[in-house]
Amino acid sequence: MEANARWVLPTALAPLAWGANYYVTHAYLPADRPLWGAVLRALPAGLLLLALARRRPHGPWWWRSALLGLLNTAVFFVLLYLASQLLPTSAAATVMAASPLAMLLTAWALAGPRPHRAHLAGAAAGLVGVALTLLGGGGGGGGGTGGGIGWTGLAASAGAMLVSSVGYVLAARWREGADPLAATSWQLTAGGLMLLPLAVTAEGAPPPLDTPTLLAFAYTTLIATALAFTCWFAGLRHLPAGTVGLLGLLNPLAGVLLGTALDGDPFGVRQGVGLALVAAGILLGRPRARAVEPAPAEAGPAPAAPAGPLRARLPGGRVA
Repeated sequence: MEANARWVLPTALAPLAWGANYYVTHAYLPADRPLWGAVLRALPAGLLLLALARRRPHGPWWWRSALLGLLNTAVFFVLLYLASQLLPTSAAATVMAASPLAMLLTAWALAGPRPHRAHLAGAAAGLVGVALTLLGGGGGGGGGTGGGIGWTGLAASAGAMLVSSVGYVLAARWREGADPLAATSWQLTAGGLMLLPLAVTAEGAPPPLDTPTLLAFAYTTLIATALAFTCWFAGLRHLPAGTVGLLGLLNPLAGVLLGTALDGDPFGVRQGVGLALVAAGILLGRPRARAVEPAPAEAGPAPAAPAGPLRARLPGGRVA
């Protein structure tokens, strides 16, 4: 229990960095280059982590890295880039707040364990809280961007949420044979390499990099990708997936706060109550002793009962 709790803070750094990345992408990166935006986010980060990990995929990790790179990097990054450009910052972050429920249900469908009631209650409280912060008192998800909430942007954001839910649940199940740093580097590199020829074919040369754009890509690549994904996938190995999913609520929370501070979104009593509900949802998803209690489950699969490692790691199931 104590060992698991120590992983909450580093894991929480990831959704905070991702929440800020909505604003960085919307404000500073070229709107017409989603493929190049995803390539420049994924490939440099993947190669950097690959150099640090000094390990190549082996055995089933070749096809696992390709599949996870497709889901968690290639498709996810392109859809997220589109959502960040087509939606106001707060709105793009808000749709992703549904990811805890999506991951709980995805893990349930793929692995079988029934979600814990506390995780479902925490996810529901967090979603209500996020809705209050964005929909109340004129402070809705418009932000100061001046853009409306269009169906194309919402579809891109919802698609990113669903694709990442499947990919992250699979990543949580495939833990053996690779440390988090190596596995993250393989996924990012594979996804970036998949996108590179598409970007060249569809969008031509890379976008010009003036100083603000270069700094924005540096944040996106180094902080919101290399560091954040390493922390996130490490958290998946040490925390119940339901807890990791609820920590993902910090993603829209960061987006709302940045929209308020930088884009002039109103912040009143309703938004304050909403943020309090988000915090309550995260507290409900804290690691619980019974989620990691069965010691044999840590060593390997339980042959006869569903209380094996998937039950220990995916109690309500999720990654982020």
